[in-house]
Amino acid sequence: MNRFIMLAAACVIAVPAFAQNVATVNGKPITQQSVDQFVKLLISQGATDSPQLREQVKQEMINRQVFVQAAESSGVAKQADTRTEIELARQGILVRALMADYLAKHPVDAKKVQSEYDNIKKEQAGNMEYKVRHILVPEEKQANDILAQIKSDKSKFDDLAKKNSKDPGSADKGGDLGWAPPTNYVPPFAQAVTQLKKGGIVDKPVQTQFGWHVIMVEDTRPVQFPPLDQVRPQIEEMLRQQTLSKYQEDLRSKAKIQ
Repeated sequence: MNRFIMLAAACVIAVPAFAQNVATVNGKPITQQSVDQFVKLLISQGATDSPQLREQVKQEMINRQVFVQAAESSGVAKQADTRTEIELARQGILVRALMADYLAKHPVDAKKVQSEYDNIKKEQAGNMEYKVRHILVPEEKQANDILAQIKSDKSKFDDLAKKNSKDPGSADKGGDLGWAPPTNYVPPFAQAVTQLKKGGIVDKPVQTQFGWHVIMVEDTRPVQFPPLDQVRPQIEEMLRQQTLSKYQEDLRSKAKIQ
């Protein structure tokens, strides 16, 4: 209940006095239409209409009317801090409504989504991802000793990682980090990875802020770009944010600010 109260409490619109009342609080009516509007707003935010929801809304509106009347009687509504909060809340509601209205009038269409998807896919073309194993230890000497053993027999990598690696996420998997683009790693690690070919092992341990790494690239492949349907929601949201950003910049540029 708290979630929809916070989201919608300030948004119930005044209605004509002749509307059917569901309750009165100290002589002030709460109309059926105001309850319906509150419920409609909640439904637009994901709630499901039901008798239980409507009863909750009714009781919440009664409670709020009681509290608002008490606040007004006590003089709280006239306090400077209270007036400031009310004004900021009003501004926030108006800004959200303005942005929602603009998006409704300037929707992201399928052609824009397809075009953006094609552009991103083209930018990613040729990028590689790597299947990497590593062994992380705190000292360079230990890393060199482990590297020497692996160079003599690559099959030792798994056991050496399980026995020595300080990386809690990969040690018990023989140092396996799975498939990832180099951008997933810190720069010294990423640079070492991109310089290795399939089956390659670093010539010397690589130092990062985490310690010393013995790195092996098990395999490489082009980045597997996801199908459009899989990333459509993210692209649509990105385009909506771009649309709003441009709209906000336009409004700002046209405003006379002294």
